[in-house]
Amino acid sequence: MSIRFGVSPIAWSNDDMPELGGDTPLDDILRDAHEVGFQGIELGGRFPRDPAALRALLARHELDLVGGWYSGALLAHDADAEIAALQEHLSLLEALGSKVFVFAEVHRSVHGNRTIPMSGTPHLQADAWQQFGERLTRVADHVAARGLRFAYHHHLGTVVEDAAELQRFIDNTGPSVGLTLDSGHAALGGIDPLQVISDHPGRIAHVHCKDVRSAVFAHAAEHHDSFLDGVLAGMFTVPGDGNLDFDALMGGLAAIGYDGWIVVEAEQDPAKADPRTYAALGLETLRAAATRAGLQ
Repeated sequence: MSIRFGVSPIAWSNDDMPELGGDTPLDDILRDAHEVGFQGIELGGRFPRDPAALRALLARHELDLVGGWYSGALLAHDADAEIAALQEHLSLLEALGSKVFVFAEVHRSVHGNRTIPMSGTPHLQADAWQQFGERLTRVADHVAARGLRFAYHHHLGTVVEDAAELQRFIDNTGPSVGLTLDSGHAALGGIDPLQVISDHPGRIAHVHCKDVRSAVFAHAAEHHDSFLDGVLAGMFTVPGDGNLDFDALMGGLAAIGYDGWIVVEAEQDPAKADPRTYAALGLETLRAAATRAGLQ
């Protein structure tokens, strides 16, 4: 087994809410990530999209590009249109040597809209899953042919949020459609990540680790808050600062011989949660849990 630890820049500078850390210099983010001990970082909205410029920037901070979120719209158009739309993003990842393509379906999603409560999550009708799955599989096959693993990100506020939806997603897609298993979105969406790992080991293509504050989430849901309001209230945090058991998660990954990136990703307000301090706690927690599990 060979795992590597990476981090998302979202704790320093939030793409969905630019008011959170929007004035933080990119060099400061990358310096912190390297000095804390991460080997790679995911693509952020403020990163340069020119391959040569991005390569030089990351090399200066001794970081690899893990991959980066891609917003898909396969509920709005067919696979050919999606494949055409994602070429620039895919080519950038290829040029930087990334091995994973993180994809999330955002058409009709509500996670970026502060006027809609978390209970307003969209749901697919039963007869829509087959077409959606076929389109996802065609896109994933294209990504695989280019040498990257397609890693679908289940996410609160989107059409793949809970356990039943995740099962329908798996039932209607081919093996090229891997998963970004996200501990925080799993916990709050009612998904058992250990069950997903054991039932579908071949689908685990990428791992995001965030912790949750269950009481904060429950309060936000009770008061009909939006996803972003929940983030601002602190429903997510880094591993080691919430309610989740990362020994169990690392043990599950060890049991299937997981080989890939494990990324600390916790959306928080950097004015309340110093990104460097929390990132260090997250990395320390995961490294220790991985060691106990025999994952590294």
